[in-house]
Amino acid sequence: MNTNINLFSSYKLGELELPNRIVMAPLTRNRAASGNVPHELNATYYVQRASAGLIISEATQVSPEGLGYPNTPGIYSPEQVEGWKLVTDAVHQHGGRIYLQLWHVGRISHPDLQPNGALPVAPSAIAPKGEVFTYEGMKPYVTPRALETDEIPGIVEQYRRGAENALASGFDGVEIHGANGYLLDQFLRDGTNKRTDKYGGAVENRARLLLEVTEAVTGVWGAKRVGVRLSPSGTFNDIRDSNPLETFGYVASALNQFDLAYLHIFEAVEADIRHGTTVVPTSHLRQRYQGTLIVNGGYTREKADAVLAKGEADLVAFGTLFISNPDLPQRFALNAPLNQADPTTFYGGGEKGYTDYPMLENQSVGV
Repeated sequence: MNTNINLFSSYKLGELELPNRIVMAPLTRNRAASGNVPHELNATYYVQRASAGLIISEATQVSPEGLGYPNTPGIYSPEQVEGWKLVTDAVHQHGGRIYLQLWHVGRISHPDLQPNGALPVAPSAIAPKGEVFTYEGMKPYVTPRALETDEIPGIVEQYRRGAENALASGFDGVEIHGANGYLLDQFLRDGTNKRTDKYGGAVENRARLLLEVTEAVTGVWGAKRVGVRLSPSGTFNDIRDSNPLETFGYVASALNQFDLAYLHIFEAVEADIRHGTTVVPTSHLRQRYQGTLIVNGGYTREKADAVLAKGEADLVAFGTLFISNPDLPQRFALNAPLNQADPTTFYGGGEKGYTDYPMLENQSVGV
């Protein structure tokens, strides 16, 4: 126990000096402009939250095929690069630091969202349960097309190009989205990966794509500017694994070879427990992963400080609290009341529920 370490302790994250250990978690908000291009409203939103030790951007698709929801930003076109420059320039002008989260949704999509109405791709042709939100409203998920073995290097290349574009956009680093039931998570889990080639079967094979993507992305950025996000206990997007303790213990150990900036763990939340998940304790991964660990999942200030003091994590990411409290670090520092979030405005729309949450003393931050 080290009671001198708390959310307001500085931290050296890779090559960045963070003024505090409060991370803004990646949050899908569905407010990109036409062409899935970031614009000034997005820049204002991130600038308002620039007092975080680190901002991790909303999930950002690395290719048109990686799209799973309307109006989420991409990082594959020149227009998107320019749009993200608006965001990074504004955040840096206000003293912030921001990573881009690289994303491919895999089977969590629909032909209505895919180029030329094609089927979404996945490790195996297994449809997720439930419905997907398309431009025409909710529709049932379809059975995806299993990627051919010779197509997988092309997926790795999409991540590499996305990493290059993120570098050109002025980000401070990138996070590889390996969580929440999206493509890389689909390959990791034996409930969604039934392949019989070198990307399926044993955990060493199921983890191959994530490790190949990590190698490609660190080749662009250098390892100390790259993080990876995992959700070992997650059930979101109908994801499951027969032995997540083994699967994610292996992945955490395998990632040590890269000497990354961090490993970001989305921990079990109430919905996962309700769906009967096998909880993978963060301590199980802490024993195996040798670098910086970020935790996320319903943390309060008090719980976060306790985890940091015990050395169970190095940084704590906050999601919903950052949606409704753009000045969250100041509110924590002053023990000030917190704004309540409005879930009806989480996804899509304009300023309402996005950039109009009040700041302390009516502060106004814009671009």
